[in-house]
Amino acid sequence: MTGEQSEHPPIGDTAGSPPTGGITRKKLLKAAVVAAPAPFLVGALPALAGNRTPSGQSLDPTPYCDDGDDPTPPQMEGPYFKPNSPQRTSMLDGTGTRLVLTGTVYGLACQPIANALLDFWQADANGAYDNTGFRFRGHQYTNSQGAFSLTTIVPGLYPGRTRHIHVKVQAPGRPILTTQLYFPGEPRNATDSLYNPALLMSIQNVGTERRATFDFVLNVNQTPGPTPTSTGTPPPSGTWRAGVSYPVGTQVSYNSLNYRCQIAHTSMVGWEPPNAPALWQRI
Repeated sequence: MTGEQSEHPPIGDTAGSPPTGGITRKKLLKAAVVAAPAPFLVGALPALAGNRTPSGQSLDPTPYCDDGDDPTPPQMEGPYFKPNSPQRTSMLDGTGTRLVLTGTVYGLACQPIANALLDFWQADANGAYDNTGFRFRGHQYTNSQGAFSLTTIVPGLYPGRTRHIHVKVQAPGRPILTTQLYFPGEPRNATDSLYNPALLMSIQNVGTERRATFDFVLNVNQTPGPTPTSTGTPPPSGTWRAGVSYPVGTQVSYNSLNYRCQIAHTSMVGWEPPNAPALWQRI
């Protein structure tokens, strides 16, 4: 499916009306960040998003977090999701305006979540989804500080929707958040029935490239507990191991149960088969 595309789609102004239910502190600050010039933001409250790209380029802060912050709102998956996306942080699978998206995955206490799974998919510059292969599709994991980075292009438009990026986010062993990210200043934000200003990315133009930030707050309680101590419990039994590159279809055992790999990935602690139904199907 193809649609209209602008060479340099507008950014900087929000469009559309916020959902009903009142204005929270997070929504108010989000609106202020989108509207305020960059010098006003320097030295502001601590930002939720990491304020530098992996190369050290400074970025405007995005929404702020305080204990008990609202989780990132979910949105529909849509008709174009495909499982088994490749593990990668770059989706430069076609021409278009380069976009670098960075951010952090947090829980409800604003503590970063390491090894969170993020699965991205989007249209190409012409508004078309690849439904036979995996162009502009990929998954990755947050690092030990809960940070992620995705290099892709600005997606094109197709009939009925504003510009957006799809994503699924999952903390180890927790339910999946499915949502969409939006671009400020898009005329279609005002007419897209799914658009939610709480899901706006903060974006800068840097030369011919776009730099975007967005942080996810998952509905994960983070109450500090006592320091774990060794209980002498034997390690899990089975053939599954951390640090192994598992292709789709691989079968492993874990504590006397058998599983089949559904998404090619490199295994890691926290994503054991019972904790990762998106990756492993019990058989």
